Amino acid sequence: MEAVERIGRIIEPSVEAMGYELVRVQLSGGQRPTLQIMAERSDGAAMTVEDCADISRAVSALLDVEDPLPGAYTLEVSSPGIDRPLTRLKDFERFAGYEARLETKAPVDGRKRFRGFLAGIEDDAVRLALPVEKKARKGGKAAPADASRDGDATAPGDAEATLVVIPFGLVLKAKLELTDELLKAAAAEQGAAPGTEGGAMEVEEDARPARRPHQPKPKKAKKKGPGRFSKAGAGEDVDGADGGPAAGPGAQDE
Repeated sequence: MEAVERIGRIIEPSVEAMGYELVRVQLSGGQRPTLQIMAERSDGAAMTVEDCADISRAVSALLDVEDPLPGAYTLEVSSPGIDRPLTRLKDFERFAGYEARLETKAPVDGRKRFRGFLAGIEDDAVRLALPVEKKARKGGKAAPADASRDGDATAPGDAEATLVVIPFGLVLKAKLELTDELLKAAAAEQGAAPGTEGGAMEVEEDARPARRPHQPKPKKAKKKGPGRFSKAGAGEDVDGADGGPAAGPGAQDE
């Protein structure tokens, strides 16, 4: 965690100066770890292969100088994708009205897993409209409203909705659910078919590299999720605060 936070502090000013926002920094793996940098464009436009390559070059240069990770590692630069992780408080406000799953570090109202519609924020807390009731169990009885299971969810404006307020500091991981509504909204916002933007670029790093033998080139997309692509021969894909994209600077599992 300390290394991830340090990396976030090192790279965030440069990433923002380039016109991007840092969504998540995550480190995973054992002997040869993968460092995942998830970012999006500040202007709201779709991330491209060139965007990921530009960030990769800038981050690589910074990490060469600061050397925050001992030994060899794999650098992966990616966009959040459509069913993105929610890592910042403003994400929960931006995507109000869409369905999401959350897991908390400690119980809130007696449980740690939730699924419902985002209903904005309240001070430093997340508002979530929970399902009214679940699918009926065998015997005709309704299952308890446990949002960690599948079932019919109610819209945030429904008068019968159960609203829960979760302190942002207790959110362990959260991500959007890939629904038809989200896909349509993404297509309308980007002006393209859903899943065409963004992706992941993996770059092999030496233990203490002073220079790179060549710049990363985009390869055929992985079948991992919307808009993901990788460089052949790179390390394993990261599935963090959800699958995406660990929080802003700092790790948050998905």
